[in-house]
Amino acid sequence: MPLTANIITCRGKVNEDQIEKYLYGTMDDLHDPALMMGMDKGVEIIAEKIKAGSSIRVVGDYDADGVTSTYILLDGMRKLGANVSYDIPDRIRDGYGMNVRIVEDAAAAGVDTIITCDNGVAAVASISKAKELGMTVVVTDHHEPQEEMPAADVIIDPHQIADKYPYKEICGAMVAYKFIKALYKYMGEELPEGKYVEFAAIATVCDVMPLLDENRILVREGLRKILNTDNIGLKALAEATGLPAQRKLNTRSFSFVIGPCINTKGRLESAKDVVELFLEEDPDKARDIAEYMVSLNNTRKEMTTEGERPIMEMLGAKEADGTLDNVIVVYAEGLHESLAGLVAGHIEDRFYRPAIVFTDSIVNPDVYKGSARSIEAYNVFEALCEAKEYLVKFGGHKQAAGLTIKKTDLDDLRRFLNANQHLTEADLTAKIFIDAVEPLHTITFSLIEQLESMEPCGEGNDEPLFGAPDMELYGIRIKGKNSNVMELKVRDKNGRRYSITSFKPDDVMADIKKWFNEEDCDKIMKGIAQGLFIDFTFKPYINEYMGKRTVEFLLKDYRPA
Repeated sequence: MPLTANIITCRGKVNEDQIEKYLYGTMDDLHDPALMMGMDKGVEIIAEKIKAGSSIRVVGDYDADGVTSTYILLDGMRKLGANVSYDIPDRIRDGYGMNVRIVEDAAAAGVDTIITCDNGVAAVASISKAKELGMTVVVTDHHEPQEEMPAADVIIDPHQIADKYPYKEICGAMVAYKFIKALYKYMGEELPEGKYVEFAAIATVCDVMPLLDENRILVREGLRKILNTDNIGLKALAEATGLPAQRKLNTRSFSFVIGPCINTKGRLESAKDVVELFLEEDPDKARDIAEYMVSLNNTRKEMTTEGERPIMEMLGAKEADGTLDNVIVVYAEGLHESLAGLVAGHIEDRFYRPAIVFTDSIVNPDVYKGSARSIEAYNVFEALCEAKEYLVKFGGHKQAAGLTIKKTDLDDLRRFLNANQHLTEADLTAKIFIDAVEPLHTITFSLIEQLESMEPCGEGNDEPLFGAPDMELYGIRIKGKNSNVMELKVRDKNGRRYSITSFKPDDVMADIKKWFNEEDCDKIMKGIAQGLFIDFTFKPYINEYMGKRTVEFLLKDYRPA
């Protein structure tokens, strides 16, 4: 497999010594939990609390990583006989992570020990409160520590400066999984082989961790196990989403199918319901919860589409007449505040500009709540630091942030950010990196099957991407039940003809009309070539339908040649 091997090595993230593990690594290759700083002490503390019958509370977070982390710790400790409960913050009322209210609720319930997951390393105030109330606190987290560390009894986080764990880019659920493995070993119990792997795999993909090193191994095993999981609730969710009908599962099965159903619960209702699903032992009840979660996610999709449609139309008009800001700041009337980040991400993707989307706050009528998503060349967190006089509060990192402003400051913020940005035309042009320029006629079943050895693909281990320059566009066909599929007819310089599929027909058609005139577009729609050429990138795949296998091509990016 020379092309596949060349792609792997040319990316520079795997050397010759690592290729064997990259291609054939097993669960035995995962790093020892004991290598993580604080792991031994944390395990010892919790083991003693379990033996003493102390009341333990797991405090997680409302996204897929936080929910799965919570379940892993909760279920793992219960099976060891622990007196353990859990709590998850409300996205709207509490915001991210453990707060003082959650600590006080735990104290009122007689909780002796709190163990966090997917949060805690920044919970300085709430952990101080817990210590004042006489509680023991164990933090398990994976976020970057801030300058001031919380006064927990022990902190387990691979990003601590003194931590020597071999691979630090792991999610909260992976840390929780490692903790449970170490806890079972310490208490002389055997954790069943593969237990909780599918949950940590879902979190790894949904929290956008690099699919390298042990993450890659864990996700591969999680994909293999998901349809045969022994967890009744997760099995019901997989069935409700239609996963068993898919020919072959990949990371999209987690990031675009299972993950959104989990995250939507935390966005629109309560993430605790997802934990309850994973704890449910009645298949009928689990099925009802899972089917509702799928329905709620479909509602969320509709809410997002309806909320962003007028904004996209307005921004498209501004782009057409050359008045689109380099830093997009918009207010989305009627959009649920938990969906602002999704819409900002869609805007950033469509227009390749930093985008901040504001919505009305559910709890405070005087402010707007906003979410920002940014491009590589624009550090949105630094920009917000410079604009802090216009902000009530904010937080985040280089390419994503959350913020709150007074309603009267919206236009001033937009003007300030655009007056102080230094983005160039090159900065506002997306850079696409391909693995090879590969003629379409050389793409075979055998090559695609070889490329599949690179799975699971995702963050840090992108799917192989190929380029096809100077292809003549001679036909366009819109198909699908909802007219959501586009088939581009192209031919190379030797006259070979191919069909290229896109699942974004509206975006592609808008770009084609922007590049070429309406008359040419009308003729191309009728299959009449006009001498129009495009460059595009594509992903090859094998389509199986009615017992027939064909090599097909998925359009990824494109431009006029």
